[in-house]
Amino acid sequence: MEKRSKIYVAGHKGLVGSALWKTLQEKGYTNLIGHTIDELNLLDSNAVANFFETEKPEYVILAAAKVGGIIANNTYRGQFIYENLMIQNNVIHQAYLAGVKKLLFLGSTCIYPREAPQPMPENCLLTSPLEYTNEPYAIAKIAGIKMCESYNLQYGTNFLSVMPTNLYGPNDNFNLETSHVLPALIRKIHLGKCLENNNLDAIRKDFNKRPIEGIDGTSSTEKIMQILAKYGISITTNKNKENCSVEIWGSGAPMREFLWSEEMAEACVFVMEKVNFSDVRPQPTKDNPQPPVINTHINIGTGKEVSIKQVAELIKEKVAFGGELFFNTSKPDGTMKKLTDPSKIHALGWHHKIEIDRGIERLYNWYLANQ
Repeated sequence: MEKRSKIYVAGHKGLVGSALWKTLQEKGYTNLIGHTIDELNLLDSNAVANFFETEKPEYVILAAAKVGGIIANNTYRGQFIYENLMIQNNVIHQAYLAGVKKLLFLGSTCIYPREAPQPMPENCLLTSPLEYTNEPYAIAKIAGIKMCESYNLQYGTNFLSVMPTNLYGPNDNFNLETSHVLPALIRKIHLGKCLENNNLDAIRKDFNKRPIEGIDGTSSTEKIMQILAKYGISITTNKNKENCSVEIWGSGAPMREFLWSEEMAEACVFVMEKVNFSDVRPQPTKDNPQPPVINTHINIGTGKEVSIKQVAELIKEKVAFGGELFFNTSKPDGTMKKLTDPSKIHALGWHHKIEIDRGIERLYNWYLANQ
């Protein structure tokens, strides 16, 4: 890509897209295009076609998606499969029709089977059943990978797919109804600290910035306390002593891998600058002169894992919360292990730098600065 190349970042306001936008700007790219959903609804085929015909982007990074945590994935199953399929079908197809030089499709490591080998290599895709709770989202993302591979083979496009591990960072989703585990824990434990300190003003400030189920900081104290309790943040009495408790779904035993979003963005820009489809497709050998073109996607991760309990305790330390963490084992754990094998992207030349303890501290500071 040239510094003046016209680059369209779909979903440029979200966690992933905003990190990509910032990274591209920092690297000197000056001709970036981004539209909010009000300006361009990617579910609308005609609107997407008109956009590509008018703007004629040379490069596309497809970071727009319907995303959420375990509750949202399992509750809004129809929305997750429909909206993600529509977004990626519209953008990928129009990118082909417009002659886009390179497209990068972003998925998620939830594409891999529930019982995938650990760490998960790219070639374990479609080898056994998916985790049920996020199956619709995963199927949509698998379809995106296969669409890119298929268009490359039939039409000669240069469309690549990357599968980032669990991301966290600036502009994360802290909505307790739909957020992923790490930002949800940061917000819940922060609110627990405010409740512990009887700091209702800080709670109201938090709710004004990010209402929960329509309850904002102007609501009555009773309503605010009710919604806090609904999400597991409450004052409990144990041995005649009051204490603040924060409930966390599951046992805390599941192991997860977390990647700072801005590092993910650096990896994506690296792929856009340095990697082509010819670099990731299987190469013919004497024994296999025509290997099937599958598993051309690239994992982006750290290759390191930490338990949900350890993450919660790290956040508790960084937030300086003195209350209790209650792990509700009646709630689902989800997949017990989800560790990527980043060997492919390491071989291509990219490695992560920010470890989880430093990242949590940075994200909590960002959260406080954006109240």
